[in-house]
Amino acid sequence: MSAALVAGLLAGYGIAMPVGAVAAYLVALTARTSLRVGAGAALGVATADGLYALNSVIAGSALAPAIESVTVPLRWASAVVLAALASRSAVTAIVRYRKRQVGAGPDRELMSPVGAYLALLGVTMMNPVTVIYFAALVMAGQGTTMSARGDQVVFVLAAFMASASWQLFLAGGGALLGRALTGPRGRLCTALVSSTVILGLAAHLLLSRS
Repeated sequence: MSAALVAGLLAGYGIAMPVGAVAAYLVALTARTSLRVGAGAALGVATADGLYALNSVIAGSALAPAIESVTVPLRWASAVVLAALASRSAVTAIVRYRKRQVGAGPDRELMSPVGAYLALLGVTMMNPVTVIYFAALVMAGQGTTMSARGDQVVFVLAAFMASASWQLFLAGGGALLGRALTGPRGRLCTALVSSTVILGLAAHLLLSRS
């Protein structure tokens, strides 16, 4: 069981720590809204990672061929959603800046914690890299070391907790950034820069190959 725990932690951190479009959006969203919203988004990402970890120990290597057949549509869907979120953030920030409402406080109406959870859950679930990553772990030998049901449960929970801890760490960083940039121009610049970065990362997602 200890081996499954370590494997799950390594798997969770391995998929969560590389900085991509989702991580950039998570930090920027928290900076513009609140830690509650960021925490909801972070748990949405972690839930998706946990579900894919669960699927990997149940279906094992059978997942990889199934996902590979729909990799391109998944990449397009994920990139389109990310681009839409980034565009919405930029437009909202510009409108609020022009109305001089940005300095009144955080943009709590932009997205609720539940809405952030569902949005990031959906985006992460559409990322084929995640499921291929966990399926590859099983194909590499994790399935032989986690034949017992208890070990599988520990692996999935450990992967979820590792991902959740990292995503919450990113959300905390976004909250600190939001406190540092409390003025109208600071929040506007943060929104525009983060939206540009996210659009670039979404484009990179389309150009990269699985």
